[in-house]
Amino acid sequence: MTAPHTPSQPPHDRTPHESWQAAAQPSGATSAHGAGEAGAGMKDEVLPAVVTMVVVAVGGVLLALLWTWLAPRVPLVSDGKAVYLKDTEGEQAMGVDGTFTLLSLGFGLVSGAVVFLLRRRGGIPLVVGLALGSLFGALIAWKAGVWLGPEKDVVAHAKSVGKGVVFDAPLDLKAKGTLLAWPVAALAVHLGLTGLFGPRDPEPYPAPVAYQGPQDDDYPEGLRSGS
Repeated sequence: MTAPHTPSQPPHDRTPHESWQAAAQPSGATSAHGAGEAGAGMKDEVLPAVVTMVVVAVGGVLLALLWTWLAPRVPLVSDGKAVYLKDTEGEQAMGVDGTFTLLSLGFGLVSGAVVFLLRRRGGIPLVVGLALGSLFGALIAWKAGVWLGPEKDVVAHAKSVGKGVVFDAPLDLKAKGTLLAWPVAALAVHLGLTGLFGPRDPEPYPAPVAYQGPQDDDYPEGLRSGS
């Protein structure tokens, strides 16, 4: 007779080192997979945000063209020694700022609505792209409008036209706060539309059910109310 062989180590008996390796391997794979999904999701949000910023900023060129076309002109005149406002009580300078502000509000309304219609899902990167693009667009419109407008060198312009001849002052913004009209309007419209018509997140928990109290079926037959 031979004695039964006893296995030296049960299959399920592992050293702490082996158990740690077995437990760490699947969790590491899961975390790497989750990190890959998070990176892909962030890329999907950042790319549309960058495109939105660039497209909205380019709209500043159109705003500059409209501003130079619609803004009132400020008349100046020279006496050969100095340059003066021809109409000291005129409001043309205020009209220049007012025209830029009204046009910027219109551009903000349109850009905020269009971005919402094209990207209803929204997201923080998209909102940041819209805000930066609107601000850059306003800056581009301001600088391009000044460049497209009347001559910026007032002294040289006065000498070229001669004494007593009326000419237009350079186009410029006196109130630099008007540059914020476009981004503020765009964000207000976009956030308002998102709050009213944007997608809703599903409820994380089911709706609570009202407590009805113990029923007869919960008791043994001899203890029910009808017995």
